[in-house]
Amino acid sequence: MEDNFGNYFNQTGKIAREYLETRLDLIKLQAAGKLSKALGLFFSLMMAFLLFFFVIVFLGMVVGFWIGEQTGSFTIGFSCAAGLFVLLFLSILIFRKALIQRPLAKLLISELVEEIEENDTHQHTGQFEQEPISKEN
Repeated sequence: MEDNFGNYFNQTGKIAREYLETRLDLIKLQAAGKLSKALGLFFSLMMAFLLFFFVIVFLGMVVGFWIGEQTGSFTIGFSCAAGLFVLLFLSILIFRKALIQRPLAKLLISELVEEIEENDTHQHTGQFEQEPISKEN
């Protein structure tokens, strides 16, 4: 009788350890998936901002040279281009919530909601359910 209890507790302990290890692996994989999505979004946004920055810089140079040729003074041309950059900076600073913060927040929220809906769909379809444990001695 005591041997049966000892065997039962050993098997239960073994199954509990396997469950915890599997659960830990699942949490690690989910964290890695979330991290990879977040890093992918971060790097794609950084690349977009970097590209935008270079476009603005080269357009500023074009405007500076163009105004410089029109006025006969590159100092005036690049001063006007710098003034345009200052106006652009101030407008971005003033409208940063509408131009930057709200769109980024909406993007992040939509990504999180999409992931939550995917997890709910997987759970409702039974994709994460376990097979019943058979009682074998």
